[in-house]
Amino acid sequence: MANPLVILHLGLGSFHRAHQAVYLHELIKQGDQGWVLAGGNLRPDMADTVAALQRQGGAYTLETVSPAGERHYERITSIRRIIPYEPSLAGLIEVGADPDTRIISFTVTEAGYYLDSCNRLETTYTELASDLAGTTQSTIYGALATILNERRRRGSGPVTLLNCDNLRSNGERFMAGFEDFLARRGEHVLLAWVKSSTSAPNDMVDRITPRPLPEVAQRVKAATGVDDDAPVMGEKFIQWVIEDHFINGRPAWEKAGAEMVSSVLPYEEAKIRILNSSHSCFAWAGTLIGLSYIHEGVANSAIRKMAFDYVTDDVIPSLHASTHPYPLDLGAYRDVVIDRFSNPHLRDTNQRVAADGFAKIPGFLWPTIRECLARGASVSATAMLPALFFEFLGRWHRGELPFEYQDQGMDRAAAHAFFAEPDPLRAFARDPILWGPLAGNDQLLNALRSQQRAVQSFVQGATSG
Repeated sequence: MANPLVILHLGLGSFHRAHQAVYLHELIKQGDQGWVLAGGNLRPDMADTVAALQRQGGAYTLETVSPAGERHYERITSIRRIIPYEPSLAGLIEVGADPDTRIISFTVTEAGYYLDSCNRLETTYTELASDLAGTTQSTIYGALATILNERRRRGSGPVTLLNCDNLRSNGERFMAGFEDFLARRGEHVLLAWVKSSTSAPNDMVDRITPRPLPEVAQRVKAATGVDDDAPVMGEKFIQWVIEDHFINGRPAWEKAGAEMVSSVLPYEEAKIRILNSSHSCFAWAGTLIGLSYIHEGVANSAIRKMAFDYVTDDVIPSLHASTHPYPLDLGAYRDVVIDRFSNPHLRDTNQRVAADGFAKIPGFLWPTIRECLARGASVSATAMLPALFFEFLGRWHRGELPFEYQDQGMDRAAAHAFFAEPDPLRAFARDPILWGPLAGNDQLLNALRSQQRAVQSFVQGATSG
């Protein structure tokens, strides 16, 4: 029997193990033994989890929980090889250059692509500049350049590059950044090979996956009898919509519930603008009034109204204006999303969801603002979300957040500098990384001023009671 074909996944975090690995696991359960996963990280993080996965042969327990509190446990066994981190990436290179590897997928978070509004690289980031110089290979671009150059040298054949992050048009945008990276490095031979021997489908991924707390392992032990040092938990809901554009074969994911489509655009627009943006709204607003978990914010009527009005007043009209007819019932999708966020059993933290605002403002919010402005509509409901983030950022600046804020796309010095200006909100509204072509727009600034006052009133009312 021939060896199974391989998907090499870069980024062994909770989301991959609760999402893509689960789809392949379901396919294997059905008797399709044609594909397996190998995985590793590009940086020396998650060392304990990676070591645990190595000890467990790549297997781990997935706990899912419904809004009603129904829990289900399953041993996921689709990851057959764990590749330990080393700075040379030798293990990843070896697997990625193997002819049996036909797909290289990755989850690195939205900020890990360093893209401006024109899909060109923001080269001011230290780690990206270091990779461009060839000193390191810690970004997705530097790592893939090394892996694919060896694959090209060995003549191992075409490979699909599958982005699994919450980035609009994620395959196209990744490829634009990657080609820009190779061109800047003068790697013209590799760039030509990438253009002829890879594909990069767009896809849309969805499952709320909190960072697993210690009690997950305790519940796994109580329910299954298994001592699992690398369990993962997620909500019961799961979705994956993928453009069927693979250059050298793929698993039959549709048999495991994935949706294979010709264009993912309407699905991802709805998900990014409704789900991802609202998620951030609950996280930023909840943090400002001392809440710790997403479901606590959903239970707050004022915060719930902020998210509901943003979707209803601005997003739904914008999406209906863009696509006729829209393939989703957007009002029903909004309600399902908020219901999913209300799940108290996930204990999804504001800290996790609030991260990476400097990628989320341009990626999630300004397209709706741009479209509202273009048709002469108010941007008030959408402006509430960046106004929340501005107040959140002010707390960070003053060292008043109750947790460490993580933001790969933020220039810390530039963000602190907003608050040294005579008019910090104007400086925030002029930032080109956050706002792209909307930077300095007077209507945007006026809407932000109005909503900043509303946010301050909301915080004062919530915290004085």
